[in-house]
Amino acid sequence: MEKRRVVITGMGVVSPVGIDGATTWESLLGGVSGADTIQAFEATEDFATRIACEVRNFDPLEFMEKRDAKRYDRVAQFALAASAQAMQAAGLEGVPAGMEPERFGVIFGSGIGGIATFEEQHRKLIEQGPNRVSPFFIPMFIPDISAGLISMRFGLQGPNYATVSACASSAHAIGEAFRHIERGDADLMLAGGAEATITPMTVAGFAAMKAMSTRNDDPKSASRPFDKNRDGFVIGEGGGALVLEVLEHAQARGATIFGELVGYGLSGDAYHITAPPPDGYGAQKAMRMALRDAGLEVSDVDYVNAHGTSTMADAIETSAVKAVLGERAREIVVGSTKSMTGHLLGAAGALESFVAVMACREGKIPPTINFEEADPECDLEYAHGGMVEREVGVALSNSFGFGGHNVCLAVRRWDG
Repeated sequence: MEKRRVVITGMGVVSPVGIDGATTWESLLGGVSGADTIQAFEATEDFATRIACEVRNFDPLEFMEKRDAKRYDRVAQFALAASAQAMQAAGLEGVPAGMEPERFGVIFGSGIGGIATFEEQHRKLIEQGPNRVSPFFIPMFIPDISAGLISMRFGLQGPNYATVSACASSAHAIGEAFRHIERGDADLMLAGGAEATITPMTVAGFAAMKAMSTRNDDPKSASRPFDKNRDGFVIGEGGGALVLEVLEHAQARGATIFGELVGYGLSGDAYHITAPPPDGYGAQKAMRMALRDAGLEVSDVDYVNAHGTSTMADAIETSAVKAVLGERAREIVVGSTKSMTGHLLGAAGALESFVAVMACREGKIPPTINFEEADPECDLEYAHGGMVEREVGVALSNSFGFGGHNVCLAVRRWDG
């Protein structure tokens, strides 16, 4: 069966550096860091890490009714906000006229789900007893609820589920939505992910793993992917959504096409609960699969938005990129926007897919900020000097998650 072509006709973002896509993109190109001292809760001296990339000045009432906002965890609020933006950008209010509702689906990922609700309701259970636990606790907490709420909001009755694969969650969501359209299960899919994990339990848990930066006195320089002195990731929050559409339908309705999704690669490390294998073979497999799926050569690749978390795994990803792309790896930019947004965990793949599409569309590659000292094992071009202007025909976006989940998405510039 011949694969159907899939284009991106809408995008929406809620990030630590912007409540919408335009603001986020401008901030990223300008090297703006979203990191600061945590305000979501009182991060006392007992917390080894007291910094995060929070979404500030977010008003859920701009995207939903007050009654609904009170019944949705912050993660679902981000999901609905990003999805509403993506639908608006696609020129859609719901299922297009003349289309059966089951031809438009939703896949939305989250690595953790409504953890703030979980912590709040657990405190009520312990302090006030089981009768004080909210009847909305379960639907506010479960990771799949964002996909359900989005489908209800827009009347989408096609494939509908959540992907939960840690930091690869939203990249998996986008890849699986791509597959559903390719093989004819749907003509339109809304895909992405959201995360809202800046809570005491989550921050304490990641800190206990020694996974996060402890540069508490200088938050904005804390996330420094590929720098020799990187000391861990900075946790972030937000959401991202893409409207994916079969090419013929997008053209027939005169939709703006932002880019084309052409390849999806995925693999499992089968190695360790949190660490990648030293040679990054799982990451290599995902990138090679994405290129093969897209029918691309390594010479076609112009930009890699790396997973680049500001941990020691940056060197392993660099090695994997070099193994896959060979000499081409030294001719392109391999950047990490996590240097500015922090790590959005399950939402990272959606935000970074947006970045990959915009890089292709505008020929501009965001910088990787906070570079001070070169790491001999990270020896590629990371746009440390600022935004890079160059033609980007094809971009790869990498997402890797605890448990050994690897995803690579290949995006191609749309030239009509």
